[in-house]
Amino acid sequence: MREELLSPDLDPVDIEVEVGLRPRRLDDFVGQPELKGHLRVMLEAARARGEAADHFLFAGPPGLGKTTLAHIVAAEMGAELHITSGPALERAGDLAAILTKLEPGDVLFIDEIHRLARAVEEILYPAMEDYELDIVLGKGPAARSIRLELPRFTLVGATTRTGLITGPLRDRFGLTARLDYYETSDLQSIVTRAAGILDVDLDSEGAGEIARRSRGTPRIGNRLLRQVRDFAQVERGGATVDGTVARDGLSFFAVDDLGLDRPSRAILSALCERFDGGPVGLKTLAICVSEPDDTVEDVYEPFLIQQGLLLRTPKGRVATPAAYTHLGLTTPARPGSLFEG
Repeated sequence: MREELLSPDLDPVDIEVEVGLRPRRLDDFVGQPELKGHLRVMLEAARARGEAADHFLFAGPPGLGKTTLAHIVAAEMGAELHITSGPALERAGDLAAILTKLEPGDVLFIDEIHRLARAVEEILYPAMEDYELDIVLGKGPAARSIRLELPRFTLVGATTRTGLITGPLRDRFGLTARLDYYETSDLQSIVTRAAGILDVDLDSEGAGEIARRSRGTPRIGNRLLRQVRDFAQVERGGATVDGTVARDGLSFFAVDDLGLDRPSRAILSALCERFDGGPVGLKTLAICVSEPDDTVEDVYEPFLIQQGLLLRTPKGRVATPAAYTHLGLTTPARPGSLFEG
């Protein structure tokens, strides 16, 4: 499979490891049972007809498997995979160059598709619906438009910001699905599988401890596994990663019992201690913790909200009483006042 550009939300130092840990087939993909069922039916039907699969849009926070599913779609269809991202396609000609290179049945994966420029997005409409590409030759009064036929291909889009996908683009996907955070049991299976690939001596208690602190995200689980592996090798003489070693290793890397890392705790601490629980605006909060506001909103906040530690309100971000409890702080005398308005 050819990859023009790897996912922008993946740290380059982890690319080779992450690619090696990705499941290759739908049956090997753990979790997301409803989405797996929909994909199985649609891919089997397309194979039986000898056609390219319909277009897919996968949404959800980073690290839940959107890129992995694009690889699986291509593998299940026996097709070539081409990977790019919304920010990389700055001009309509950038996308046109990729589309004209596609072969029948190929899969084109566009990560962060909500960041496509409007001119580039306009090129996609006839390409997705009619498998045709409109190209304008020349400028001014002499300009003319020609239409090229494209082979039938499958577009797989991934986004962390579903609300930024325009209606005309979203409606052209045959399946739009949102990936949910994973259950601890599913994450334990994922971590155990990864340990086998990485040749890590991991027992069930250690796998459970890592899974419990993975914030419902396979990518985080695999990263924590590698960190605990290194801790066990250096600080425990290569001992088996059992529950005790896993807890010590995760504490060493500043991952608490709930799975929150330093940036996540910094967000809660800023809300509770500097802003008296809020409400506080996103930009102010992001500046306070020295993080980009879109990183706070897309990467850290979803899990904090899911765990009931933070709320988004019309007036800004608000810390819940559970946030104070988790940080070991005294809950305000009138916590209800935090949620007024």
